[in-house]
Amino acid sequence: MPSTPRAVVLVSGGLDSATALAVAKRDGFAAYALSFRYGQRHAVELSAAREVCRRAGVVQHTVVAIDLRYFGGSALTSDLPVPKHASVAEVGGDIPVTYVPARNTIFLSYALAWAEVLRSSDIFLGVNALDYSGYPDCRPEYIAAFEQMANLATRAGVEGGTRIRIHTPLIHLTKREIVALGRELGVDYGVTRSCYDPSPAGEACGACDSCLLRLKGFRENGLEDPAPYVGTTGRRTGGPMDDQTVGRSDSPLHGPTA
Repeated sequence: MPSTPRAVVLVSGGLDSATALAVAKRDGFAAYALSFRYGQRHAVELSAAREVCRRAGVVQHTVVAIDLRYFGGSALTSDLPVPKHASVAEVGGDIPVTYVPARNTIFLSYALAWAEVLRSSDIFLGVNALDYSGYPDCRPEYIAAFEQMANLATRAGVEGGTRIRIHTPLIHLTKREIVALGRELGVDYGVTRSCYDPSPAGEACGACDSCLLRLKGFRENGLEDPAPYVGTTGRRTGGPMDDQTVGRSDSPLHGPTA
């Protein structure tokens, strides 16, 4: 009887990665979830990632500690203010200051290393190139180039034993379609966190790019967002988390957490 294929799934704790994880599970993969404590100001997402992985029943959830604050260059890893907008119409255009230099390249490199150790051919991540902030490492041409590199740079690829595939099931979906897909697959979006500038209690700001795009997806489905927002007593249309620490350069690589 053939064994269940393994997949490494990048899980941030946000809406998109939770949906990508659900797709991997739907498609019959045994999911090995990978998250990062990289010095992000919105480290509350790691508590969300743990809960998402627990509910999804992943085989293993590993949190890797790195520190991109050494380089800065992003509002997510420095003291630069996170841009806020009055409406989603203001999102897009130039690459915003919330872009973290080379973040997806770094994350995918870790995922590639783990996949090779696991003898897995498959990596999933929840990038999106439609309703998004304009990050260059979310585009289809970037994913195709990384996949090509992965098959040139690994022992498995060179020896022909395994061909790495980068799965981006959401890349051509709108936020409306992503929310609809996740609900169909049973994702509980109430435990996910997407905000770039949450309150000390973990409540979403409602005005950063990520919040506005997320709210758009729920609004276009005629739904309220079940995640908590600042200044609201319940859900918002278009509970605090416990982990709001940030990564440190001297932190060890965290082993399995789920």
